[in-house]
Amino acid sequence: MENFLGSLPALACLCQAYERRFPTCHLIPMFVNSDVVNEETSEDGATHRVERRCALDVDAPRLLKRIAGVDYVYFIQKNTLNRKERTLIIESHNETFSNRVVVNETCCYSVHPENEDWTCFEQTASLDIKSFFGFESTVEKIAMKQYASSINKGKEIIEFYLRELENEGVTHVPRWTCSSICPALPAPNSLSTSPPELQLTSTPAVPASHAADTKDAASQDTKQDSGALQGDSLAEIQPGTPEGLFFSDK
Repeated sequence: MENFLGSLPALACLCQAYERRFPTCHLIPMFVNSDVVNEETSEDGATHRVERRCALDVDAPRLLKRIAGVDYVYFIQKNTLNRKERTLIIESHNETFSNRVVVNETCCYSVHPENEDWTCFEQTASLDIKSFFGFESTVEKIAMKQYASSINKGKEIIEFYLRELENEGVTHVPRWTCSSICPALPAPNSLSTSPPELQLTSTPAVPASHAADTKDAASQDTKQDSGALQGDSLAEIQPGTPEGLFFSDK
């Protein structure tokens, strides 16, 4: 594991400089080419992910390449830029010979907690050699050599492209804000603002002296209307009832 904490420029400028090494970089001779296999951006524009398939011409003995039967070694690299959190995470692993050798590498660029004009850089890597035609120790030496070289070369390459941006007049990139990218949210409609209000009416109190007369009159009306009520159907419930409100508010 290697950790670097230095006066690298602001992350926004650094990310633009980093992207300039693709699809290929003349400063990395072993980096032959790269193809974008997947790219996506979050709805608010805060997160941008790019997945690339990279071809590397590893500096290995010709005999070893002939035995392995390959000219190039392919790696999968995933870059995740989080403009809101101000981080750039780069993850890569080998695709070639993944059943024999497992190489994982992670690089992280983040804003310095005490100085927003500085960028922190952290790089970690792991190597697991299961079997490689009896050349396990040779492969391990090659991998360690390439890793040490990439550490020493990484900052140098970033600084080269930063100078290139500076010569083009790009010395500052405004900090990302959601309001500058996010589309305006639609105005809420009447269905989403608040639930329908139910008006409650109070029933006036009936004096006890009239209760008996009312009961007798109601019984007579019930006998006359019983036939009509039996013909009614539940399907005729109108939207003004609680049941209608429930089903119409889907």
